[in-house]
Order: sequence, then structure tokens, then C-alpha cells
Amino acid sequence: MQILILIIVAVIAYLIGSISFSYVFTKKIKHEDITQKGSGNPGTTNMLRSYGWALGLLTLLCDMLNGVAATLIGIYFAGDMGMYIAAIAVIVGHNWSCYLKFKGGKGIATTTGVLLVILPLQTVIIFSTCVFIVYLTKIMSIGSLIGLVASAVVPFIMFPGNTPLHITVVIIALLGIWSHRENIKRLSENRENKLHISKKSKT
Repeated sequence: MQILILIIVAVIAYLIGSISFSYVFTKKIKHEDITQKGSGNPGTTNMLRSYGWALGLLTLLCDMLNGVAATLIGIYFAGDMGMYIAAIAVIVGHNWSCYLKFKGGKGIATTTGVLLVILPLQTVIIFSTCVFIVYLTKIMSIGSLIGLVASAVVPFIMFPGNTPLHITVVIIALLGIWSHRENIKRLSENRENKLHISKKSKT
């Protein structure tokens, strides 16, 4: 029965994560398709670049809430193990959405939402640090990658012996790093795009 509950939690979390708010907002508000704008990535960074602060931050918030909601559902139905399963599944849903032909964003906002539930204080500190790094460098991927690595390392230091937590944060970090593989290549070649945000929404 417990395995069945965990499977159901994973499916629900995946379907929640598959909801792409950038796609929904651009379709409903702008009557456009985010996958045809800018980098084509249905995530926060492309929303910021293509449509400005308002839709960009709204997308960030909603994607984070997706992560929070799915993880809390996991806790409610299956405790800590449900939390860990839901945390991974919701990020997989965001990155490979069944509603977008198994394409999606890079999962950083959703990952942040997940980690706010699993490691609230540590995540606030890491997120704030990464925002400052992005502010200094104007490169979103650097802040994202540093945040992913920090989020995977900190639990080993602060919560030794918690193997399920350690496995979960490592998987989450690997999912994020994989989704940034093209960014990593561009960073290594010193040609990564800097974040230039639209001052107003485009029509």
C-alpha cells in the first residue's frame, strides 16, 4: 500500500510540475507562444528577457509555488519519503512537461520551491546569495549552478546520516546541472548570454 501511495504522489507531483506557467501566461495574456520567443525555453529567464519584470517574476513565483505545493502534498500523504519523491517528480515534470511534448524549463524556480519546504532556512540563504551573484555577473546560469551545488553539499554537512535527504538533493542537483549543460558549455567558452531584462512587456 505504501508503494502505491508513493507512486500516486509521484504522478500527482509530476502533473503539477508539468504545468508551464510561462506558456499559460504568454498564451492567455499575450496570445503568443513562449517557446517561439527568445531562447525558446519556457522558463523564468526567457520570460524576463522577452516580457519584462512583471511576467517574469509572476512566472518565477508560480513555478516556485508548484514546487512547494507538490512537496507539501507528498508530506501529507506519505511523510518524509513522500516529500522526497514528490520533490524529484515535480522538477521532472517542469523539465519534461507532458503538456509540452516532454519539453520544459530548467527547473530552477521549481527546485527553489521544493527546497524551501525541505531546507527552508538554508534555501533562503542560498537563494539570496545566488540572486546577489546574478546581480553582480548578470549571468543567470552562474547563480543557478552555484545554488544547485550548494544545495547538494549543505545537507551533507548539516544533516549527516540522513541518506534519503542526501540522495534527493544530489538527484535534484544533477537534474538542474543536466538542464544547464548548454549553459555550462557556453560558460566554458566564455560566450554565455548575459541577462538583459525588458523594461516593459512586449506585444
